[in-house]
Amino acid sequence: MSLFKSTLVVSAFTLLSRISGLARDIVMAHYFGAGKATDAFFIAFKLPNFLRRLFGEGAFHQAFVPVLTEYKVQRDKSAVADLVQHTMGTLGGVLLLLSVVCLLAAPWVVMGIAWGYIDQPDKMALTTDMFRVTFPYILFISLTALSAGVLNSYGKFAVPAFTPILLNLSLIGCAVWLSPYFDVPVKALAWGVLFAGILQLGFQLPFLYKLGLLHWPRWGWHHSGVRRVMKLMGPGIIGSSVMQINLLFDIFVASFLATGSITWLYYADRMLEFPLGVFGIALATVILPSLSGKHADKDPQGFSHMLDFAMRWVILIGLPAAVALFLLAKPLLATFLQHGAYSEYAIDMSIFALQAYSFGLLAHMLVKVLAPGYFARQDTKTPMKIGLIAMASNMFLNVVFVVGLYQLGVDGLHAGLALATAGSGAINAYLLWRGLRRKNVHQPNKGWWLFAIQVSLACAVMVGVLLLLLNMIPPWYGLSLLDQMMYLSLLVITGAASYFVTLFVCGIRAKDLRRPAENSVNSLI
Repeated sequence: MSLFKSTLVVSAFTLLSRISGLARDIVMAHYFGAGKATDAFFIAFKLPNFLRRLFGEGAFHQAFVPVLTEYKVQRDKSAVADLVQHTMGTLGGVLLLLSVVCLLAAPWVVMGIAWGYIDQPDKMALTTDMFRVTFPYILFISLTALSAGVLNSYGKFAVPAFTPILLNLSLIGCAVWLSPYFDVPVKALAWGVLFAGILQLGFQLPFLYKLGLLHWPRWGWHHSGVRRVMKLMGPGIIGSSVMQINLLFDIFVASFLATGSITWLYYADRMLEFPLGVFGIALATVILPSLSGKHADKDPQGFSHMLDFAMRWVILIGLPAAVALFLLAKPLLATFLQHGAYSEYAIDMSIFALQAYSFGLLAHMLVKVLAPGYFARQDTKTPMKIGLIAMASNMFLNVVFVVGLYQLGVDGLHAGLALATAGSGAINAYLLWRGLRRKNVHQPNKGWWLFAIQVSLACAVMVGVLLLLLNMIPPWYGLSLLDQMMYLSLLVITGAASYFVTLFVCGIRAKDLRRPAENSVNSLI
């Protein structure tokens, strides 16, 4: 399956996952609103969710897939099965021990994430209770991520892309049917997270068995393949997960801000995750095995072409998505969150955060394809060093922007955290790209200036169309849900149409988007 077709498959299922995730967020906002209880749940879920992204989309995946691909290309199937068996046993054993330790030390772990709750014992107790339920999720979802890496390496992209939908369905079901049975209804969401982990792993195992790679896990700390994965994974934890570590630090700072800040940031981040997940993560998922194969085949020119192709794809989709998120923040959030317990004030605060986050969307998408340029070559130290710089920048910018907004008297200091995340993402993306250029790993194909002009012109046309339509629509909060959905559909469809029609007029054709080709001035490649 080609890179283009594989990306479409993953993007289609990821889109379905994001739509179900959007439905999940609408249900959660409708039933629970924004306040102390929702802040507590999002903190309780933040650490296992952070580790999920670390293992599912970050360091473990980036370290395991290149080693697995090398085994697949250079050894027989029994060696691959042996690697999977010992990796699964080792990863499962380590995470089981980690889960036990974190459950016993739950109050101190929560305190470390949300130090601002130390003088709010009721909030701390609620967060700790839910943390004890949600944390074991990391054991199940990490093993799910391992099996997903195997399936992706064998070209079975659809099953792993579909799997996240089960988390959304579990949370929706628990919010609707289980929450009335708890003294604090939001506790049902914590159980929904745990149930989802079990469902997701159970869903993927039969497909792993069908490939003949499912065997009883075995401890393999001294297994040569496992040791290589662990060696690559160590530095990669920082290098591939800067955005998630920054978000975790944001939670720490937000715990000192107004009640509701964590929830406002969560819903803004979820809107940002929609384009990032549908395309950025989908492309990164597909490109890593492909780049690893090019590296194993000793094809540096093909490696560079594929990386260049992915970067242009990201700019083609990521730039208009970032602009549209900024302009349509209010229509999007009001339509999805206004009707229920989520107040107009809470929506305004989430809008402020989303507009700040939108400045970093393109950078975060670029990181998703630039980092595999290192990991496919089994270089995890360089992204680690760059990640450390980006994290330090995020911490510094957090202070600068939050204090700056406070000095300006702005109602919404949490937006400073979103601006800092966007800024550190830009630094991360630039340094990753510069490193690849300096090592001649990425040798830009011809046509970049023409491509930049084409995309910029298309974005400018889209902005003009959206501003014209926004000025014609009545005040958003006064509209019915049906009218909001109608106008939002009009904005999205018309904006997208104006963008892609302009690209067509400027000379970009669908055939130019399908595969990495040799240098060409007149194509996307």
